[in-house]
Amino acid sequence: MKRNFLLCGSVGWCLEIFWTGFHALCSGEATMMGKTSLLMFPIYGCAAVIGPVYKKIASLPTVIRGFLYTTGIFAAEYSSGSILKHFHMCPWDYSDTPYHYKGLIRFDYAPLWFITGLLFEKILTKSS
Repeated sequence: MKRNFLLCGSVGWCLEIFWTGFHALCSGEATMMGKTSLLMFPIYGCAAVIGPVYKKIASLPTVIRGFLYTTGIFAAEYSSGSILKHFHMCPWDYSDTPYHYKGLIRFDYAPLWFITGLLFEKILTKSS
């Protein structure tokens, strides 16, 4: 599990840097500067639970598994964000975007989290 935690933390960081760099490009920033926070590593690392969860739900259709991962990621994002926000340490704030909930989750990111959950599922099942 420790290895998977480190793997998920690293992959999460890389995906976030890619995503924020891509967003910068779409916003007209030629530097395509991607960024993340050190605080995100343990949050992404928690995706390691997808491995054991997958073993229990592997027989479910991909759409159902993706929906379950999306729900879990939203729950993790909201709960970790709430804790970090309480200590004025939350590295994200979606308050200025549509479809947000308390500035901590964006419902328009559901397709992204769906794909990310299935990606982590593949990464974790290949690494074990």
